[in-house]
Amino acid sequence: MGINLSKGQRIDLTKTNPGLTKVIVGLGWDTNHYHGGSDFDLDASAFLTDANSRVNQESDFIFYNQLIHPSGAVEHTGDNRTGEGEGDDEQIKIDFSKVPSPIQRIAITVTIHDAEARNQNFGQVSNAFVRLVDEETGREVLRFDLGEDFSVETAVVFCELYRHNGDWKFNAVGSGFAGGLAALCRNFGLEV
Repeated sequence: MGINLSKGQRIDLTKTNPGLTKVIVGLGWDTNHYHGGSDFDLDASAFLTDANSRVNQESDFIFYNQLIHPSGAVEHTGDNRTGEGEGDDEQIKIDFSKVPSPIQRIAITVTIHDAEARNQNFGQVSNAFVRLVDEETGREVLRFDLGEDFSVETAVVFCELYRHNGDWKFNAVGSGFAGGLAALCRNFGLEV
């Protein structure tokens, strides 16, 4: 069992776990039942940014329509349209040894597809979590349960992995945005 983090907490990854190069970022959630008529479709994405949290090219945005970074460093394993079942709903694999040097941060986000049209938001989502697993051993290194402190948000930055003095660290972010994926893209410097 890994370390349970709180919002805003930061932890060393590669310094305290020597040899950790390949990780799986597992994301999960449940949706509260309501009578809106539409199913929920939550989508994980990764924004690979410079030190100023800006994406420099479109290929540095990994999501359901662009699953693998050209470097092979980041791979989205595929879209889960329902979130049904136990465990991870979506996963993003990261190989720290392949991350190009201009990339200093990897923000992991989750958005609700067509949230505005479906009248959905993260206030209707529960048990959201992100966990980081050592791909080689299957050991859960850490877990961050987001809690229930969202209401109208349609996008959430779950966490950020970032370089610091040659090592990788994890930041439990848990910050919400209104405006869905488009708002997140603008936040990270991508034109929508």
